[in-house]
Amino acid sequence: MPPRPPPRLVVQTHDDARQRARRRWLLVAWPVSLVLTGALAFGLGQSPVQLPLPHGNRAAVKQLQAENEELKQQVADLRRSQQVADVAMRSLQRSMTEREEQISGLRADLGFYSRLVGGDSQRQGLRIQEVRVQPVARSNAWNVTLSLTQNVRRGDEIGGKVTITVEGLSDNQVQQLSWDALGDNAQKDGLPFKFRYFQQLHATFVLPAGFRPTRLRIHAAPDQGATADRAVAWGDALNGTITSTRGDSDAQP
Repeated sequence: MPPRPPPRLVVQTHDDARQRARRRWLLVAWPVSLVLTGALAFGLGQSPVQLPLPHGNRAAVKQLQAENEELKQQVADLRRSQQVADVAMRSLQRSMTEREEQISGLRADLGFYSRLVGGDSQRQGLRIQEVRVQPVARSNAWNVTLSLTQNVRRGDEIGGKVTITVEGLSDNQVQQLSWDALGDNAQKDGLPFKFRYFQQLHATFVLPAGFRPTRLRIHAAPDQGATADRAVAWGDALNGTITSTRGDSDAQP
């Protein structure tokens, strides 16, 4: 009797409980796998993989790091050197400015005393030697100092009065303020002087609010003899220097 071939269809009994258990397992395993995958990816991103370097490359990296540190130190040293050089340069500039001011003052003193003792061997008359103005704090007032001289070879006592006119701008208009409008009532006719060799005069005047001074005109009128006139820019008066301009004149003996 020939063998019977196996059946092509196998009939199995359907197990609903087993199928439901499999589906529940899949539903739990799927989100767990997603969480594990995300955690793995985050860990890889936070901690980059350190690939081992051959021995030669590690030596090259160490050499580059050493050179980098050396260059950083050189840059720091150069910065400190530049700072020291800047401080020294500022100190030198201040010293040069102070020396220039001292030289300027010494030259002015030399001219003053040279004229006073008659170094040029000439008899000279009244001269307005120095003009200086200084502001009075928290006011529109100014202190003015005038130095008058005459050659000692002249030897005669001289007296008279000095008046000052201030030129400037007010409301973009040129104005002149005469001494009778600037000085006090006791000196409205001028500052009196009387000396043989030299004398310093001091006074205070008040400028109107908004007035911008540009120049001083000083007129020294002796009781006898020729007058002396001097025009001084306001900036020069602040510095205490005199620059001769056209129209200036000294009294002649």
